Amino acid sequence: MATLHHSTFCPHSRFIRLVLAEMGMEPVLAEERPWERREEFLMLNPAGTTPVLVEAGGLAIPGPGVIAEYLDETRGLGLSGRRLLPEAPGARVEVRRLLDWFLSKFDQEVTGYLVTEKIHKRFMTSNLGGGPPDMNAIRAARTNVRYHLKYIGYLIARRKWLAGDHLTYADLAAAAHLSCVDYLGDVPWDEDEMARNWYARLKSRPSFRSLLADRVPGMAPADHYADLDF
Repeated sequence: MATLHHSTFCPHSRFIRLVLAEMGMEPVLAEERPWERREEFLMLNPAGTTPVLVEAGGLAIPGPGVIAEYLDETRGLGLSGRRLLPEAPGARVEVRRLLDWFLSKFDQEVTGYLVTEKIHKRFMTSNLGGGPPDMNAIRAARTNVRYHLKYIGYLIARRKWLAGDHLTYADLAAAAHLSCVDYLGDVPWDEDEMARNWYARLKSRPSFRSLLADRVPGMAPADHYADLDF
């Protein structure tokens, strides 16, 4: 059985958890606090970041993009019509483009700020960067999430799913990042109905159940976080 080294509110980890669930895989989950830089974890991924998927034979696959590509190469064909990275080259380009948008751009402009400032800093010692949140960073993230939400709405107004007619890695990556922001109550859902309806579809999938059960110790989620009809 595979093991997923993850951090519960790391959006990249959440993306891979969704991918694995959609593929029908149930890995052992090993919680990591990346800022602690455990020696054993650094041996799996010298970058010290989550997630890292370790196959039963010991192969360690680090990073969300690498894991997604690896899973498509090793399990994709067996998914038939449920493959999360399409077969057509042009369609694969679009999924990869959007995957990069959410794993990089959205993370750098929104999720990275909010998760670090509002969640991770609560558990980090002062010498590792813990302490009170930087409100300037939080305000910037709250501003940035608005145009990302509009972009999602723009895509969904023209497509059934973000990258086309079928659910792909692009949808799961976007939803994983938004799930972290939504836990904190920082997604202005009332500003784009198309984006909200798309997220509601993702949120209702069985693969999302474990994410909706996650909790930050001492921090309750937004009231609508686990509500499928929000």
